[in-house]
Amino acid sequence: MKKNNIKILSEVLFILLICYSVCAVSQEKKDNLNINKMIKPLKKEGVFRDAVYYNWGGSIIKGEDGKYHLFYSRWKREYTFNGWLTFSEIAHAISNTPAGPWEFKETVLKGRGNGYWDAITAHNPKIKYFEGKYYLYYIATNLGSKPHTHQDLIYLSTKSLKNKDRGTLRENQRTGVAVSNSINGPWKRMERALLEPSGPIATITVNPAIDKGKDGNYYLIVKGDKPNETRFIRNQAIAISKSPVGPFEIQPNPVIGNLDTEDVSMWYNQKGAMFYAVFHAHTFIGLMTSIDGLNWAKAQNYNITNKKIVLENGSFLIPNRMERPFIYLENNNPNVLCLAIKKGDDSYTIFIPLVNID
Repeated sequence: MKKNNIKILSEVLFILLICYSVCAVSQEKKDNLNINKMIKPLKKEGVFRDAVYYNWGGSIIKGEDGKYHLFYSRWKREYTFNGWLTFSEIAHAISNTPAGPWEFKETVLKGRGNGYWDAITAHNPKIKYFEGKYYLYYIATNLGSKPHTHQDLIYLSTKSLKNKDRGTLRENQRTGVAVSNSINGPWKRMERALLEPSGPIATITVNPAIDKGKDGNYYLIVKGDKPNETRFIRNQAIAISKSPVGPFEIQPNPVIGNLDTEDVSMWYNQKGAMFYAVFHAHTFIGLMTSIDGLNWAKAQNYNITNKKIVLENGSFLIPNRMERPFIYLENNNPNVLCLAIKKGDDSYTIFIPLVNID
């Protein structure tokens, strides 16, 4: 009898071990994305620079016309780099390939003026296509009930956050969305911002990243200040809605709560049935992953790249700042890594080709 029990117990343990091994392998297969290994040298046509404007970051989508459409931030160089908070606008460019070269087409959104939540600037866009419509997510700010003139904004462009009004501009930053039936507009803006800071973020809700999960819900990541923190540290929060225009409910746990991070871009990988999110942490571009969109962890291949970009001629681009990471997917595979670059008093956007290594 004892021998039979031991035999049965051994068989059960063996089966459990096999199941565990299969699950472990399955999980490993799900999170085997290695963008670092996919990076190719940056080509000349992959640098999108403007002599009159600072270019900053971008979000790419393929249109029904077969062309690639870039939505990005820009503001006039005459207002200095710090003028992003007072003069940024969202522009639209077109290319025959997602890695460039890009050609400016039009300005899409600007600040709407006194009285609106997005009175001042339109910045840091993400373009998405859901259920037959285009959604352009962006951030903006205002001076509250205080009216402003163009000259007021010029004055504030060069001030530090110790200036009361520039501080107000920072604190009033929110995320909103504009909707269109066509990639070429017209764009209809919402009258209110999508959500207010709560839970794991305080003060601001900025730099949106969004995608639709397999459950049909929309998962939106936004950045805010870390609550109850005297240091200048930001948190990333996840919010959920049944609609791409909200209402969104911020969840209690942060996406990234133990590292000062910015500029998340995310996507849902249909093949692997999991979410991915890229971000910058000042010295490197990182990768997070989640099965359910709520609980996030470092990806298996966490570090995508440090601040050193290989150029086609074999030399390197070593920027002062490398931010706003965005991964463009073609047929559900990473195809281009888009980054905002600041070097000296120049800023521009680069588009690094990615090659599938499977």
